Amino acid sequence: MILIKNLTRLFLIASVMLACNDSEKTGNKNPVQGSEASEVRIVKELTSSGKIKNLLEKVSDSTYTGKLELDNFKEVSEFYEARDNEPIWNDPILRKSLLSQVDSAKNEGLFPEDYHREYLYNSLENIGTLNIEQLNELELGLTDAYFSLAGDLSTGKLDPKKLYSIWDIKSYSPNLFKLLDSALTKQDIQWALDSVKPKHLVYQGLKKSLKEYEVLKDSEKEITRISLGKLVRPGEIDPRIPRIKKRLQELNLISTIINPDSLSTTYNRNIEEGIRTFQKQSDLEIDGIIGNTTIENLNKNYEDRYNQILANLERWRWHPRDFGDHYIIINIANYRLHIIKDKDTVGTHKTMVGTEARKTPVFSKDLGYVVYNPTWTIPPTIKKRDVIPSATKDPSYLKKKKLNVYDRDGNKLDPSTIDWSSPEALRYTYRQNAGSTNPLGRVKIIYPNRYMIYLHDTPSQSLFNKNKRAQSSGCVRVENAIPLSKYLLSDQEKYSEEKIEEVIASGKTTEIKITQPIQIHHLYWTAWREKGITHFADDVYHLDEEIFSKLKN
Repeated sequence: MILIKNLTRLFLIASVMLACNDSEKTGNKNPVQGSEASEVRIVKELTSSGKIKNLLEKVSDSTYTGKLELDNFKEVSEFYEARDNEPIWNDPILRKSLLSQVDSAKNEGLFPEDYHREYLYNSLENIGTLNIEQLNELELGLTDAYFSLAGDLSTGKLDPKKLYSIWDIKSYSPNLFKLLDSALTKQDIQWALDSVKPKHLVYQGLKKSLKEYEVLKDSEKEITRISLGKLVRPGEIDPRIPRIKKRLQELNLISTIINPDSLSTTYNRNIEEGIRTFQKQSDLEIDGIIGNTTIENLNKNYEDRYNQILANLERWRWHPRDFGDHYIIINIANYRLHIIKDKDTVGTHKTMVGTEARKTPVFSKDLGYVVYNPTWTIPPTIKKRDVIPSATKDPSYLKKKKLNVYDRDGNKLDPSTIDWSSPEALRYTYRQNAGSTNPLGRVKIIYPNRYMIYLHDTPSQSLFNKNKRAQSSGCVRVENAIPLSKYLLSDQEKYSEEKIEEVIASGKTTEIKITQPIQIHHLYWTAWREKGITHFADDVYHLDEEIFSKLKN
């Protein structure tokens, strides 16, 4: 805190501090207030010039031994430099507002202790006994807490690009300096912090789920754990059945009434109904078969689910605040594609996504064009891992798959003349012509990107009947892809449904530009709230635990 030139303002500040300091709170405690004389002393001594600047220089030195550690030294220094090192937290109401927001960070899935909570409350509790340097430390600590909290609420505590190579979305980046200046003008810190929080319905729903699961985890006793093992089908006998039944009872999925066969090891109809209900709630394959994925999910307690919600709240802070008025959003983990227009879902399609080894990346792009009767040019990864090794083992492989090979000049090559062990084999282009056996089906939808990922049809429509659909090589297969493509071209009169069907029937590869501005967003989230119920998807890429472990550190 530094020079306050206007003496009248000085005494006004002193009066405000004296009148309002009794409103400070720390948990269930009221901060200890100094006498009137000590408060006047504090304000008078804060008029010494250069106090904040000098303290900032001192804090940056390795020999500094004070209690304050600034997490945002650069931002704090620049903020005060722009304000001629003038203090901003003289008003107890502002301090109280900020501390209230620090406490409520837990409602956003963040941790209040990350924002100097203990230090700030202890300092305010003993404000009447603090010396000048400690008072200035408190000033800096409050500002540092603002920058940390505002930053975490707006872009997340973690940097997804440092965590994953498959993350490629431009994050939200508000000007936190201007926002704080506006908050000081409005005398409203809560307004500033509320303005940077995600507004998306999924995020808002997850906050409700967080409160619900906090109660559940705090009241939960030790759960029944089930060991992994072989698949168990209805009617079969397995020694784990009594524990499976007990776990379903704990989840209120079957009756808790103990019946004569409670220790039976037979997988009966009552247990099957509970398993199917659980599989539906957990977005697993609803087949009634007890496999290791089902058991792994049964072994999750409410605290595990609570942590999963925390991880997903963090994900939504990484996302853009505005997806646009008209867009496609894909939840990779839930195998769903949604078309959103003017905040309304106008279409939903099942999808298939990349396996864990060949993950579908998270990114956003503008839709480009539709290709009917597409040829399939083998992407580099599949070429290297699948095609060339298979052609090496089986000379007839390319013929069976109806694949043609071309050199860099576009000349078609005879597979029997190719040296498959040569590096040159990797440089050739491998392409399958359009047709009923083409894995891209009758249409692909392109949005140029560095991953060479796109949406496409598939001749194997029955695969969409499975609940677990992480089976592709990275691209996204879409159920009912033809109707989706028609929707994307619906603003162009010349491409009526009849015309598109004619193009498809011709068998000729045809490219049509998408003229309406639509973005596509590949996202990944494993928890959401729908109709008052929290749903969890299987974490197919095993990302949740890493996010949570880094969040709490």
